[in-house]
Amino acid sequence: SESVDDRTPAERGRQSEDCEEDLAGNGKRRIYKSRYDCISTYIYQGMDQNGNGTMKNRVLNMYNDIPVPIEEESYKLLRESGVDPALSQHIAHLFIRDPLVIFDGAVEELDDDVQTEHFESIQSTNWQTVRWKPPPPRTSPNDPHIGWRTEFRSMEMQLTDFENAAFSVFIVLLTRTILSFDLNLYIPISRVDANMQRAHSRNASEKGKFFFRRHMAPLEEGDDGYGVKYSSMFARAVSPDDDSKTTYMRETDNEVDEKGVSKQRRKAPVAPGSDEENSYEEMSMKEIMTGKGDYFPGLIPLVRAYLDYVNCDDVAHAQITKYLDFIELRAVGKLVTPATWMRNFVRGHPSYKGDSVISQNIAYDLMMACKEIGEGTRHESDLLGDFKIDPISPRGAYDVKLEGRKVKNDDLMQLVRRYANRQSFTETRKHSVSEKAL
Repeated sequence: SESVDDRTPAERGRQSEDCEEDLAGNGKRRIYKSRYDCISTYIYQGMDQNGNGTMKNRVLNMYNDIPVPIEEESYKLLRESGVDPALSQHIAHLFIRDPLVIFDGAVEELDDDVQTEHFESIQSTNWQTVRWKPPPPRTSPNDPHIGWRTEFRSMEMQLTDFENAAFSVFIVLLTRTILSFDLNLYIPISRVDANMQRAHSRNASEKGKFFFRRHMAPLEEGDDGYGVKYSSMFARAVSPDDDSKTTYMRETDNEVDEKGVSKQRRKAPVAPGSDEENSYEEMSMKEIMTGKGDYFPGLIPLVRAYLDYVNCDDVAHAQITKYLDFIELRAVGKLVTPATWMRNFVRGHPSYKGDSVISQNIAYDLMMACKEIGEGTRHESDLLGDFKIDPISPRGAYDVKLEGRKVKNDDLMQLVRRYANRQSFTETRKHSVSEKAL
């Protein structure tokens, strides 16, 4: 983040009288985040699914709870052009910065009515955890149709193709699960920022706690827990015949004070001013991925349920199951992350003196070990468990060009004889001759 943080001292919030007129905002507008950081606002406003004007899982204003500086002129232009406030704010927020890269011949030469390079020069130098991408313009009817996209950009590159495929497939399936099951994972942006900071801590995936939404689907009884028993719709899936197991069915939790507020409501961590349905709490990565109590089913079980829902074919299901099993082992701490493995490698290196100094010898051995793991020639069970990586070779990496010239007769006969002399072909031919003799 610091390597691409080009904010001026004033933009960082420090006292400065300097004014740089060539910069956006004269280099004095307060900017709270680097170019390379978490998103600053949600832009989804919900959709009318019932045709009656109500929007299910609508993004509440309480979730956008951090300052979002904007370029006022850009915001005004967008609003006057009919763009909704949330999206106008998001785009105007991008334009508080200057572009880092401008290509020769792509400034005044561009036609902004049919080209988007000027917008992309701003968009593509804001490296946030999620990126909203409008369709690129089509210059002809034969151009491929590319729709609206959302990039999930926070994942780190793993050492092997298997790991990268596992996490990529999981993210895609999770998006499909959220859409199909109409799940709501929103928490305040300030808590998203806190999660990112916590994720940078050592061994955070195993020992860290992260804010996560308690209920991903609407509650079935009561909408705020005021003196009434209430439970998550997932509780019945976990314990359909025993209401006593439901977290919220404890008698003491239903006691109310003089204002009619239940004990459970008072002790539940919630977004400011929100009700239980929009509450969140701290969870471990194991709980987020595999479930907690009878109210939070976990992301991996939900993805597995989605695969059953769409009747995933057996071949794809088998491979996806390997990916989900691997991610689950990482989430529960049975397999270490690449960061932990690298730290352990350094600590166990004969040249390491325990002084936090990575010598050239240690760095070289570490890079060679990472290369061998990625190529499948070295297996680390604490990193990959029983999942074997097939060795990668540059041979056959490119498509073989289909030869069009005719084969000479002598070459053809030699190829046929070589095939005919194979053991399997010889046995088949002998069997065929013996059948004819009978």
